[in-house]
Amino acid sequence: MFSIPYGPFVLLSFSFLPIVIAQQQPQVFQIPPVIPPVLHALQCEYRGHDFLSWIWNTFDDPTHGRVNYIDKATALASNLTFASDDKFIMRTDSTSFVPSASRGRNSNRIQSPDAFGNSILVLDVQHMPTGCATWPAFWTVSQGGPWPTGGEIDIIEGQFMYFLFSFYVTQGFIGVNLNTMNLASLHTLPQCAMPPIRAQTGQTVSTDCDSAVNYNQGCGVSSSNPRSYGPGFNACGGGWYVMERSDIGVKIWFFSRCEVASVPLEVQSLYSPTISTLAWPQPDAFFPFGENCSYNDHFDPHSIIFDTTLCGDWAGTAFATSGCGAAQCSDYVDQNPGAFVDSFWEINYLRVYLPS
Repeated sequence: MFSIPYGPFVLLSFSFLPIVIAQQQPQVFQIPPVIPPVLHALQCEYRGHDFLSWIWNTFDDPTHGRVNYIDKATALASNLTFASDDKFIMRTDSTSFVPSASRGRNSNRIQSPDAFGNSILVLDVQHMPTGCATWPAFWTVSQGGPWPTGGEIDIIEGQFMYFLFSFYVTQGFIGVNLNTMNLASLHTLPQCAMPPIRAQTGQTVSTDCDSAVNYNQGCGVSSSNPRSYGPGFNACGGGWYVMERSDIGVKIWFFSRCEVASVPLEVQSLYSPTISTLAWPQPDAFFPFGENCSYNDHFDPHSIIFDTTLCGDWAGTAFATSGCGAAQCSDYVDQNPGAFVDSFWEINYLRVYLPS
């Protein structure tokens, strides 16, 4: 819950009858000047077998999902991970019934061995996990810890919105399970907030990035493109996500393979040694840094993570209203292995560019 400030009172006089009007105190954000992006040079590319050098996380899911994160050897032996020269696949198990006493259905969570600060990430994905109870994510996070020290940037995660009015809370969920639009967010320590209106094509959902506020909602921006997530994304053969991180802010773009004419050449090129976003259209999401949110106080080098959890804090809570036709998310996961045949990542490459 959060409180809505009702600000100072303004006294107006007409004739001899004073009228008192409550005026909401506006929040003033100092947005840093727009600095032309510098040219970035290719630092590394992860493609196919390169992903097998990543770290497989096997700890309990921090989002409390009905999922069992397995190690690399188990993933390879059970065909839940596969790599070729130009493809990398990560699957959720879709053949086994899950014992109720277990951690959950087998799945993967991988983390890059390297961490990056100011950079541009270009991800080419052919297919992302989709289906009831499914919650895929592509994100970056500090390894300094403890979380959320050092920050978190959610690039692909789906929409999860809280609508708060007066003393009542109504929770609406869009983006996990069967939905088609993405939500990009930041999660930080206190004293990081975003202006509600800024240079982006997406819609501001929340402005306080503090993970302790509004059930760790973070400061989110929902995409306006129904091809940016889930079934809509996969129907087009996927597309490209780009995240640019710099001292002035974080920008996130999505480019659909169904709209290839609008995709920057350096994004869709088979090989691009340099990249610049200077002539690009407005990003889907823009998170500016400045007096509203100090970059150095909230963000340090991040590693990169792909995962697929099931149920959990978002998809599980949203399950009853998701249209999936079952009451309990965990029971659905345990008893319906065939429902997860489309719960897989098919990744063409991930490129990391650093300022040159």
